[in-house]
Amino acid sequence: MKMPVPAVGCESEEELQARVVRGPLPRHVAIIMDGNGRWAAQRNLPRVAGHHEGIKSVREVVTCCRELGLAGLTIYAFSAENWRRPMFEIQELMMLLELYLKRELSTLMERGIRFRTIGRIERLPASVVEWIRRVERETASHQGMTLTLALSYSGRSEIVDAVRRVVSDVQAGSLAPSAIDEDLLEQYLDTHGMEDPDLVIRTSGECRISNFLLWQMAYAELYFTKTLWPDFRRRDLLAAFLDFQQRERRFGRTGEQLQGRAG
Repeated sequence: MKMPVPAVGCESEEELQARVVRGPLPRHVAIIMDGNGRWAAQRNLPRVAGHHEGIKSVREVVTCCRELGLAGLTIYAFSAENWRRPMFEIQELMMLLELYLKRELSTLMERGIRFRTIGRIERLPASVVEWIRRVERETASHQGMTLTLALSYSGRSEIVDAVRRVVSDVQAGSLAPSAIDEDLLEQYLDTHGMEDPDLVIRTSGECRISNFLLWQMAYAELYFTKTLWPDFRRRDLLAAFLDFQQRERRFGRTGEQLQGRAG
């Protein structure tokens, strides 16, 4: 029987974290950051102000996940659809991304965090790509946690690109069609080598997945919160983890099987 999650409003972050560490934690969390523009609009600020404030949330969430010992954190930073936004906003986002990489490299190094990206990175400005490759290269040997940024990313495009690579190998004679199964196709995805996310969080009250990790989140728990991304900080993440700990993850089995009873 699923028990209600105790209220978290009156507890300190230390008390929340003490409760969280007593239960099972997700190994890999994926986050759809949403609400930067609305956060800025509510304060009569330009949209870019919301993006700047959102960087603070990124830092706090990365720090919390690393301290709790998670294996992976994947953040939807810029979707393929985001290229449709006004050019000045795209340029500002690219500048923010480059600034983030420059400033956070030393922190990633100190904390043993590996950095990687998924998506059609070649569409990004050359200077941004250069910094992406530098941070990936300098953190490649780290094993503390993997921080993945989804940039110029589309779940559908990722699957299409994977299928194209499979077809190319079949045509080249290096792959037999009979060998194609789920495990093999997964090796052609951008995320090969990564565990699938156990928990997917979306902020701002929207209840959709917006073309994010379509293959990988097949068995993920989904958590939607009305909190706008710039306001989403450590205690919000801990609340999401507490909710996750109340879920019964059956993967096709019955609750009785999980509890060791005949079902």
